[in-house]
Amino acid sequence: MFRLAAVLVSAFLVVTTSVACGQTNSPAGHGQHSETVTASPDTSVPSGPVIAIEGMGFRSPGPVAPGTEITIVNNDEVEHSVTSRTKGLFDVHVEGKGRATLTAPEEAGEYAFYCLYHPAMLGTLTVR
Repeated sequence: MFRLAAVLVSAFLVVTTSVACGQTNSPAGHGQHSETVTASPDTSVPSGPVIAIEGMGFRSPGPVAPGTEITIVNNDEVEHSVTSRTKGLFDVHVEGKGRATLTAPEEAGEYAFYCLYHPAMLGTLTVR
């Protein structure tokens, strides 16, 4: 009888150890695996002109040449856009703490823009 109890206890320990080591963080009853990936913020300094977004405002670069690629750096936690007042000219959306690029218009001029999500945020892009 003692031998049978020892075998049963040993088998129980093997099974529970195997199950415990094989557990995942998936919810019970679901075979799906969920993973959260946290991206590191891009802390590199852009090499060209930058439209910076910070404190719910824009900081525009000085004049840029036609067709110049401009980096948009959103330092706020919320999504913003750089949307031209001239319909269809440019409309770039940037996630919170994200970056995007915008190509300056091909014609020289002053181009007013705003944030689609926060219409009181205004800026001007000068192309020469």
